[in-house]
Amino acid sequence: MKTIPLILMGCGGVGRQLLQHIVSCRSLHAKLGVHLRVVGVSDSKSLVIASDFKQKELDDDILTEVCRVKSDGSSLSKLTGVGECQVLSNSESITKVIDIASFLGKSTGLALVDCSASSETIGLLKHGVDLGCCAVLANKKPLTSTLEGYDKLVSHPRRIRHESTVGAGLPVISSINRIISSGDPIHRIVGSLSGTLGYVMSEVEDGKPLSQVVKSAKSLGYTEPDPRDDLSGMDVARKALILARILGRRIDLGSIRIESLYPEEMGPSKMSVEDFLDNGLVKLDNNIEERVRKASLKGNVLRYVCMIEGTRCEVGIQELPKNSALGRLRGSDNVLEIYSRCYSQQPLVIQGAGAGNDTTAAGVLADILDIQDLFP
Repeated sequence: MKTIPLILMGCGGVGRQLLQHIVSCRSLHAKLGVHLRVVGVSDSKSLVIASDFKQKELDDDILTEVCRVKSDGSSLSKLTGVGECQVLSNSESITKVIDIASFLGKSTGLALVDCSASSETIGLLKHGVDLGCCAVLANKKPLTSTLEGYDKLVSHPRRIRHESTVGAGLPVISSINRIISSGDPIHRIVGSLSGTLGYVMSEVEDGKPLSQVVKSAKSLGYTEPDPRDDLSGMDVARKALILARILGRRIDLGSIRIESLYPEEMGPSKMSVEDFLDNGLVKLDNNIEERVRKASLKGNVLRYVCMIEGTRCEVGIQELPKNSALGRLRGSDNVLEIYSRCYSQQPLVIQGAGAGNDTTAAGVLADILDIQDLFP
């Protein structure tokens, strides 16, 4: 039986779902001859580790309790008396993770799994790479920080997986890597990589006001608590940067032209969420309505996409043919079109659910299993 020791960083929606997947898939993984040994789980305030991290694990009862505690909105520091584990404060946790990585990285191997949304994991991940650990990421921030940090994380390509950073569980990054490694140069990528903005743009196409659509999306749970986090385009820009860097572009976030769907004077520092929803959004309706009308006269539709072509890397609203894969997009699916020498006339199209804790966690789990050959 092959064993993969791992430490999970981030126990929000995706992290909890990953733990539930690990527990529920025990019998399946046993048939595949692999066991995921969860050595530790951390949130922003605490770290829970197995009492004997060299040999033992956080058993499934502990993992289930971790999920319950976090679902209640509590910190892992509230976890007490549930088995053979220690709970450390944030100040102690970084040192402890490095200790564990130092020991396991050079012996059994260790996977550092980042399901947080924090930039504070970057230093730890870089340290882990130096210690021989593998990294599996759903968190986009480590791959969209400085080029120096990016280079460090990808310096051992076989030891890093980050499929879930773009398109949740969709095979976006693996497909791009396969095309590149076959010697087929990719010259253009166009994609709708935000389930929220995909939903918004397909709804306004039907004649609904932007303000009404955004409020509906928020009530359906499609947006962040502050919808401007989605409407700013920054999340799409991070995904575009990850793809551009895979293609060899030596750029950072500042190099990407980003179209925000709201003006600076409606930003979070100028206007509260409530004021934006009640008074700001409605002022954006006419502009979007007019752009939809003009596109429709040409047989086109509006989609919020990332565009990577040559030195160009930008995210924003584009007019696209109504009968294209992106033009036909409805709802919150993600769609990516990849153009290369082999896919020059008809692009390779990848489409499916590109958001959701379940889908993203499944992608992370598949990535962990994908590195099993690196473990004894």
